[in-house]
Amino acid sequence: MPTSDLPQKSPESPESQQALHAEITRLKKVIEALMNRAERSASIQGSDFGLFQTAIVLKQEIQNRTQDMEKALRENEKINRSLQHAKVQMELEIQERKRAEDEVLQRNIALTELNNKLSEAHRQLKESEERFRHLAELSSDWYWEQDENFRFTTISSSVMTKSGIPTFEFLGKTRWELPNDLEQSEWLTHKTLLEGHQKFTDFEYKVTFRSNAPLWFSTSGEPLIDPNGTFKGYRGTAKNITDRKQTEERIRHMALHDPLTGLPNRALLADRLSQAISYSSRYNHLLWVLFLDLDRFKFINDSLGHKAGDRLLNIISKRLQSTIRETDTIARLGGDEFVLVLPERLDENLTTYIVQRIMNAVAQPLVLEGQEFFLSCSIGVAVYPIDGSNAETLVEHADVAMYRAKKSGRNNFQFYTQAMNEEVLERLRIERALRNALERDEFSLYYQPQVDLHSGKIVATEAMLRWQQPELGVMSPAHFISLAEETGLIIPIGAWMLRAACTQNKIWQNAGFHHLRIAINLSARQLLQENFAQSIVKILKETGLAPEYLEIGLTESAITTEMDRIINILQELKEIGVQLSIDDFGKGPSNLAHLKKFPVNTLKIDPLFVRDITLNQNDEAIVTSIISLAHNLHMQVIAEGVETQGQLNYLKQQGCNAMQGPYFSSAVSASVFEKMMHKNMEETKNMPTLPNVACT
Repeated sequence: MPTSDLPQKSPESPESQQALHAEITRLKKVIEALMNRAERSASIQGSDFGLFQTAIVLKQEIQNRTQDMEKALRENEKINRSLQHAKVQMELEIQERKRAEDEVLQRNIALTELNNKLSEAHRQLKESEERFRHLAELSSDWYWEQDENFRFTTISSSVMTKSGIPTFEFLGKTRWELPNDLEQSEWLTHKTLLEGHQKFTDFEYKVTFRSNAPLWFSTSGEPLIDPNGTFKGYRGTAKNITDRKQTEERIRHMALHDPLTGLPNRALLADRLSQAISYSSRYNHLLWVLFLDLDRFKFINDSLGHKAGDRLLNIISKRLQSTIRETDTIARLGGDEFVLVLPERLDENLTTYIVQRIMNAVAQPLVLEGQEFFLSCSIGVAVYPIDGSNAETLVEHADVAMYRAKKSGRNNFQFYTQAMNEEVLERLRIERALRNALERDEFSLYYQPQVDLHSGKIVATEAMLRWQQPELGVMSPAHFISLAEETGLIIPIGAWMLRAACTQNKIWQNAGFHHLRIAINLSARQLLQENFAQSIVKILKETGLAPEYLEIGLTESAITTEMDRIINILQELKEIGVQLSIDDFGKGPSNLAHLKKFPVNTLKIDPLFVRDITLNQNDEAIVTSIISLAHNLHMQVIAEGVETQGQLNYLKQQGCNAMQGPYFSSAVSASVFEKMMHKNMEETKNMPTLPNVACT
């Protein structure tokens, strides 16, 4: 079979190799068949020899071809092995590439997720920062950092909004290099803490930047330490606590100062006085403690109201402050009481001129509610170390001396003496007893007759208060009425006195003394009570006494104190029908212009002028003038304190209407007075009474 008839296929393909193996196998079988036939033919002599020869050649060719084919097959197998190896390598590379691609894909997915997470984290961080900034704006704090030398390197811009101070004022400076007024000892303590790299909290200090108002800062910080343990500085927060400090200062000031006048109060006085005592003791100097009380302040306060009283106290406080030195202290204890501490100095000795200067400042005229007032004061002085060695004792003794000044007529000053203590103890005992006198029914009324000088008849009586004190005996008003005024007890006592007098007069009228008038002297403080006239109407109604049989008397000094208000109240009483009189006329400050404004019925001449009318021409002239003045103003005149027949005769000659005094009778009890009226009625039943010339 020709070689050209062999299948021509690529040895690289699997199909070619299979066909080649099949062809080789077939040829081997053909050769073997030919060889067998040739051998059989050889035995036949010469038959088919040519065929035999051809078979041999063909066999050789087939062997050669077979060898070539086997060689090619081996080459093919080698190539196939190489291809198989390459294929395996390629598959491995493909798998590795796929694995790498999968890994890259997974990493990309992971990176994408990470990127998403980072984006979300960044968004949350921005939101957190925004919330932090918002909270920082709402918060009172700002953030700061310092280097290892404690100089500010970072400070949040919110310091400007929180304190009004720009950041550049802080940067590059230590805390103590800022303008401040903290004590060096306090800064030293703070520096020591910083140098020890210690944490600190709520360190407070005050700074003043340029012309700005002082600011208080509170700061907390912690040290910055790097991973190597090296100190890098501090970081922390601070806040503006100026408002809190100002509030604390106001509270502290309120605790130590009088809220009305701003003067030191009792607590601060004790501290200042103790310091002054220590100083005086160290340098062997004297120290004066003045206890000052305003005269008649309660009257002004009650009559004009508390607001006017407060204004008055502020005016007096400023006046007192203007009279003292920088080293002196003035404090208000309450009400109208002030204490002044005057330490002696090397360049100025303490003299009574200083006290008089204070009194002169108080006495300057002042205007309240459109009215001019003249105020005075009483001062007591205690001297260290003579009158006491401690603050409490000195103030107490100055207070005792002040009461002696009050008792001596007011508007003066007194130095403390040991004898004053006994009087003070007595006064305290009377005050305690006086507070319980009404409840214990210890008051009673005595009655002094007022006698008509023409007929000799008893036409009226003046009710006078007496206090039957179990321990002290019967006491006249001279012993306790000023104390009742000071303590305010005069109000309930006066109300009791009015009711008791009206009740008693109605009893006498029912007993036959039909036209008897009863007179009661009241203070301006009583008269200036709210709705005083209405209270009189109520008492008259309840007791059944007609208003024309009640006479209310006021002292001359009282009615000139609050003139406009007093006139209005007197007019109300006049309209009711109550009789009105001016008691102790002649020694008070009123003048004719004032007198004609008062709707009064009677002037009562002060006993001071009556006593010497037969001996002193001046007193005669004064009494004659008063009588003439009263009659010209259509008023009646009663002379008080008549003691002698000569006085009585002179008064009758001058046309005086009535008298009262020891010459006829002192004040007596109700029962004695009733007997006196019966006797007088019998003795004068045929005597006519001159018509009343008083205004109606």
